[in-house]
Amino acid sequence: MSMSMLIAAAAAAGLVLLSGPFFIPELHKLKFGQSIREEGPKSHQAKSGTPTMGGIMIILAIVVATVAAAPLTPAVLLALFITLGHFVLGFLDDYIKVVKKRNLGLKAKQKMLGQILIAIVTMIVGTRVLGIDTTIWIPIADVNVDIGVGYYFLVLFVLVGTSNAVNLTDGLDGLAIMPVILVGASLGVFAYVTGNAVYAKYLLFPHIPGSGELMIFCSAMAGAGLAFLWFNAHPAQVFMGDVGALALGGALGTIAVIVRQEIVLAIMGGIFVVEALSVMLQVTWFKYTKRRYGEGRRLLKMAPLHHHFEKSGWKETQVVVRFWIITMLLCLVGLTTLKLR
Repeated sequence: MSMSMLIAAAAAAGLVLLSGPFFIPELHKLKFGQSIREEGPKSHQAKSGTPTMGGIMIILAIVVATVAAAPLTPAVLLALFITLGHFVLGFLDDYIKVVKKRNLGLKAKQKMLGQILIAIVTMIVGTRVLGIDTTIWIPIADVNVDIGVGYYFLVLFVLVGTSNAVNLTDGLDGLAIMPVILVGASLGVFAYVTGNAVYAKYLLFPHIPGSGELMIFCSAMAGAGLAFLWFNAHPAQVFMGDVGALALGGALGTIAVIVRQEIVLAIMGGIFVVEALSVMLQVTWFKYTKRRYGEGRRLLKMAPLHHHFEKSGWKETQVVVRFWIITMLLCLVGLTTLKLR
């Protein structure tokens, strides 16, 4: 297992590092550049035209490395399928924005329909093939609660929410990719435990045969992510785009569902949660005040939250590194739940 993890990480990293110098100039030639919001921080205007859709390198590297290094158990195949499903959605969204010059990309209903269909596949495979039941574990209370049919809505919420939350977080150079790496690696530890009958019994986790191989998938994700950061670090040479952010978010949500750590995902991915909530609260408050007072008002200077801090005087690199630090701490909190049983 350890050798396969190293091979997957090295292969994924190598593929991204080797393809980057050739792929990024091609994106430039095709004019697949990022459009920048006019109301955003002035420093961001310099980013206009920076190639997007760099997530293609990440996802293809993850898929190739995983297929080459991991036994293709149902859990691994499901993770690959969900990742590629979101990859296709993100690609279509980016293609419409960048090539067709329609700023909004896919319509919200179209994107949501695609995400729902992907979530349904996850539910079917998870319950009928992997034997996942409808109980969830609540970390602090240390209790398992059977929520019945509500579990299917939870899976839908986790997959749709995580993919969109990662996408919303991807607004600064390097901001989203490092939390993805950290959360993915931490979920890999849970995958290893649930896939090992001895460790699962000792730590009072459900044993899920074949889930341990997800550790290899997580290693590939970490390797590809770190290599992509080489090109995405400030000042970024390329952005991952929806094609990368939606796929990576979907991958994290799928792993959490398979290893039964949906709540722990919310803890470790706290940055993603807060970023998504900041947008929802901003939009809701603006609409409410416009209806109530005739003029829309904002809770934050700008949403998502990272732009609020930029508008408040933080430098972009300060926001990014501080969000990384918070994610590291949250992942440590999440990992401590291994012994809260």
